[in-house]
Amino acid sequence: MSGATASLRALAAVSAGGLAVLMLAVMAGIVIGEAPLPLSAVLEVLSVRLFGADTLLDPIDAGIIWNYRLPRTLVAASCGAALSLSGLVLQSLVRNALADPYLLGVSAGASTGAVAVTILGVGGELIEHFRRCLCRCGAGLSDRRAAGARGGRRGGADGAGGHRRVAAFQRADVLFIAKSANAEQARGIMFWLLGNLSGVRWPDVTLAVPIAVLGFAACLIHARALDAFSFGTESAASLGVPVRRVQLVLIGAVTLMAAVMVSLVGAIGFVGLVIPHAMRFVVGVRHFRLIPATALAGAVFLIAADIVSRMLIAGQVVPIGVVTALVGAPGFAIILIRNRARA
Repeated sequence: MSGATASLRALAAVSAGGLAVLMLAVMAGIVIGEAPLPLSAVLEVLSVRLFGADTLLDPIDAGIIWNYRLPRTLVAASCGAALSLSGLVLQSLVRNALADPYLLGVSAGASTGAVAVTILGVGGELIEHFRRCLCRCGAGLSDRRAAGARGGRRGGADGAGGHRRVAAFQRADVLFIAKSANAEQARGIMFWLLGNLSGVRWPDVTLAVPIAVLGFAACLIHARALDAFSFGTESAASLGVPVRRVQLVLIGAVTLMAAVMVSLVGAIGFVGLVIPHAMRFVVGVRHFRLIPATALAGAVFLIAADIVSRMLIAGQVVPIGVVTALVGAPGFAIILIRNRARA
């Protein structure tokens, strides 16, 4: 009993510490920006909006904090956690260290669906609904190929297949833009394809946060199954894991998370590749610890990347995908070198 109690206390302490780190990152995302805001102003706005405190607010500061920076930061955290978890799950399921939604073409498939419906110009809320539906269709098509055949066959999960899918979807994007988009549409789409949080508002938060939480729960529930998948599908089946059902649930969760996040902020690369590998160095390979660590690190990383994207060039917001690539490209090279050395 004492051992179980100690384990529960340790888990509660770690969970509290992780939440504290996440809250600090969220506060940093609100305070730091093109126009720095005092922490006291942030706390006043949050106390009024969340708890109904009777405090006189500056309308400009309140608008920046509540309508712009807070939703942007929450979506960045959700997107970072979701993409990191997607990469972790894909790496375990296909046993490929280079697997992530971006490199396997899941994000590219979702972005192609979004580009197609954006150029159609349906307009208003309907275009957002269609765009997210087509994002899920594009991501589902790509993820189905990435998963390959069940029962241990590699299918399309190899790196070359993923690169071919990414190239095909990127060429489709270029074709849509070249044949159908006007100059204004082309500029907006190209900026969005590199990752853009500027248009994020509260309706996006109500979609991104629940999807990230549900995806996290699905991954954590199947943590032991993911441990078994690390040794291959045949080994997982011999250990009593219902391989087909778990694969369907996890691939579905990855597809949903990637599609929703791409529909909101565009295709952001390298998050799902680098963060899981970094967390394996920190907490080890057991997924019960690795899943929460990866989600937390991904959320903090993308919040930090968003802060850098707003501060890198005065008066301009750099696409967040550019910032993640600056960090992810060297990480990608290190992973390649390590894998070749092991081979």
